Amino acid sequence: MTEDARTTPATRRNIELKARDEQRDHSLAVCRRIGAEDHGELWQRDTYFTVSHGGLKLREEIPGRPHLIQFERADGPQERESRYRIAPVADAETLTHSLGAALGMLGTVEKTRRLFLWQSVRIHLDAVVGLGDFIELEAVAPEVSDLTHERRLVAELREAFSITDDRLCATGYASQLGIDTRRDG
Repeated sequence: MTEDARTTPATRRNIELKARDEQRDHSLAVCRRIGAEDHGELWQRDTYFTVSHGGLKLREEIPGRPHLIQFERADGPQERESRYRIAPVADAETLTHSLGAALGMLGTVEKTRRLFLWQSVRIHLDAVVGLGDFIELEAVAPEVSDLTHERRLVAELREAFSITDDRLCATGYASQLGIDTRRDG
């Protein structure tokens, strides 16, 4: 990660973990058992653009508003730190065409997401077109955190959901679909 990404005040951080979800009903039951707050279902489409460092995607969602997300995270099957910036977007269609023309468009990922909140963790039960069902845990960190607390929350949820090592995903949905978002170097 660049020094700029570590020091910019608008940069957000989380600890995230992604795994295949072969028992969606079990995952829903766990969310209810632990008292996670159900925020319903979202439809999302992420369009990825060519950049020289990290990743850049335009997220459209219903319900919700579109936003541009710049992110940096290492690949790896265990929980990992992600740093990101989010900018609201007024006109997703025009921005998609503009960024595509200027930077190059890499591809899109479409999914339906059931969103739950538990403490400072966003629990995503995702059905990704072309890939299947996944569970994603994102423990959002305050600026001053050393990430110990967030790692503990993810570990606690990993145990609650019975997420075994063989279900872990080392890369994001785009990479799993063959969209090469890595242009570092």
